[in-house]
Amino acid sequence: MHLLVVEDDRAIADPLLDGLERAGFEVEHACSGAEALAAEGYELVLLDLGLPDLDGAEVFRRIRATSNVPVIVVTARGDEIDRVMLLELGADDYVVKPFGLRELVARIRAVARRSDGSNPDEYPPERSDVGRLVVDARSRTVTIDGQLIVLTPKEFDLLAFLTTDVGRVFTRADILRSVWDEHWYGSTKTLDVHVASLRRKLGSPAWIETVRGVGFRVVDAGDP
Repeated sequence: MHLLVVEDDRAIADPLLDGLERAGFEVEHACSGAEALAAEGYELVLLDLGLPDLDGAEVFRRIRATSNVPVIVVTARGDEIDRVMLLELGADDYVVKPFGLRELVARIRAVARRSDGSNPDEYPPERSDVGRLVVDARSRTVTIDGQLIVLTPKEFDLLAFLTTDVGRVFTRADILRSVWDEHWYGSTKTLDVHVASLRRKLGSPAWIETVRGVGFRVVDAGDP
């Protein structure tokens, strides 16, 4: 897998690049936002937020404007608002510095599995019809009244999982284990952020109901 590592601090970048190469990844390094935006051919981005020329959030927006390539945000910032904002914009995961290489590699592999559909057993490869909403796991497309809804890979995985059994209440633990990773140890706020983003893109919060204290379920939102 070809990774783009966007990190301006050589003291962090050099051992990180070495470790990722030892883990079997092909690694390209960008030390600025401009270099990151000029890079091509990568399959996943590790994006530091504190860059010398452009804010990492702006770099992320520009990447996401033209590509759905998976992005893992790497940040030393303690303010959760930054991470929540980026997840809302479509980031697939985040890691807070300092972090261990094994943790990072596990997160990269988990995001890659979800993004390339290499875990077909997580939910059946079939079409789910929920009233006007159609989720096609084979083509990884979502439509409402025939109009395509553009989702990030993680948003699609979440919606596809929830529509495997329309009306069923899936617990938060079930969702995190199946859509993220069975060993997920990130903030559960990630799930809330993705649900909020899905509701916004689907045009109504009625498609995904919150069952307080339990989890979420997909229902037919009916006519617009």
